[in-house]
Amino acid sequence: MTKKKNQRLVFFGGIFLAATAAVALTLFALRGSITYFYTPSELIALAETPSSPIRLGGLVSTGSVEYVIAETGDVVSFTIEDGSADIRVNFAGLLPDLFREGQGVIVQGRMTGNGVMTADNVLAKHDENYMPKEVADALKEQGVWQDEESGS
Repeated sequence: MTKKKNQRLVFFGGIFLAATAAVALTLFALRGSITYFYTPSELIALAETPSSPIRLGGLVSTGSVEYVIAETGDVVSFTIEDGSADIRVNFAGLLPDLFREGQGVIVQGRMTGNGVMTADNVLAKHDENYMPKEVADALKEQGVWQDEESGS
């Protein structure tokens, strides 16, 4: 090889190594802030319950919403289902105005040792036709939810 080809090879190799290092450092820095999304079926199928914060999405089970007055404040307890499995969720705080039974919801929080999720945040749909994309995709895969526009 000529001297110019060697210089070019070293130059592009250096750029590749720098880019690889930048991506690795970025992923390392973000590892603590990544929140995985699960449906109840996927969460139950895991060999080990996640200890980090997660997002759980599905439909609020009809007849499952209970308001509990506790020493630490008011707690809302409800069940999220995906047609195959369900998970009980406890949430201390104000629910979104559009939260109701039979509707799509995503909650963010941690699993407790007894298989109940303690939610820090509850996200509900924003209009009559909206279903969170992650929830809709997961429910469509299981054949539970059908898109009204496409009929599938």
